Amino acid sequence: MIVAGARPNFMKIAPIASELDRLGINNTFVHTGQHYDQSMSDNFFEELNIKPPDFNLNVGSDTHARQTAKIMEAFEPIVTELKPSFLVVVGDVNSTLATALTAIKLGIKVAHVEAGLRSFDKTMPEEINRIVVDHISDILYAPSHDGVINLQNEGLIDKSELVGNVMVDTLTQHIESARNRPIVSKIADGNYGLLTLHRPSNVDDKKVLTNLIETVSEISKTLKIIFPCHPRTKDKIREFDLPTTFKVIDPVSYLDSIALQASAKVVLTDSGGMQEESTILGVPCLTLRNNTERPITVTEGTNFIVGNDKSKILSTFFDVISKDFKATMPYMWDGQASKRIVLSLISKLR
Repeated sequence: MIVAGARPNFMKIAPIASELDRLGINNTFVHTGQHYDQSMSDNFFEELNIKPPDFNLNVGSDTHARQTAKIMEAFEPIVTELKPSFLVVVGDVNSTLATALTAIKLGIKVAHVEAGLRSFDKTMPEEINRIVVDHISDILYAPSHDGVINLQNEGLIDKSELVGNVMVDTLTQHIESARNRPIVSKIADGNYGLLTLHRPSNVDDKKVLTNLIETVSEISKTLKIIFPCHPRTKDKIREFDLPTTFKVIDPVSYLDSIALQASAKVVLTDSGGMQEESTILGVPCLTLRNNTERPITVTEGTNFIVGNDKSKILSTFFDVISKDFKATMPYMWDGQASKRIVLSLISKLR
């Protein structure tokens, strides 16, 4: 059984589900409905060739506690009835935590894909989810060496495996389709930078969001900025009555996001996935956070941690746009992670 519920999950389960199907291994796909907006969920099924979910829990938005509880309550009878050999969970969202916790209490083995990532910042809800899921899971599939080291430091090395990054699998499988998308010629037309913002620490605080919007407005005097705006962020911009002098558009699909990243001069984001994608694409990335759970993208990729400090963002921006980047691809980021994961699962079933 494979579970996904939020936008980042779909890119991670797609190559795993595809490999299971290719080998004729029976699998059930459960969509928790944590993201339910079409732009955040539905169009991913078509673009990534993901089969329709066998079950959709339709939990929707809520507080962390209530959303987690709703997922557990709706998921329990499905697991109880089907009794899968393994539950495969990915990433670090509430769906990951809720379904892993439900399954493990029912005696179902859990495999966590993207295990071992740590920001060491427990104010991030995702950090709590990562830690708990890693400690209760039976198998931990780490995407990079730093993840393995984190798991070792937490006494979890015996159940960890370095398999590479499934996000690389998805991107390499779809990069040509992304490059053929018309979005770049339609809205960008020339040199531009790409901005995304969605984390509560950046968008819920009026002072922080105002500073970031003003900083990006300053950047837009030098380089056009395209901003696919998350619904949460759009609401906060309206609430705080913040003027934007750059191009704000609706959220984009996965392929359009990759197309925009691939042709951008620079990416400014607080997204974890885009730190990885920009590294794979060789595009400089300014991460608008004070930490990252993906340090491999800094040491070997194109990522710079700049926080929300205006002077640091501006100085790093002007530095990177004057250079040509040649990223070093992290070990095992070769597009074969999903095959390693499925072969590992098969061996453990046998």
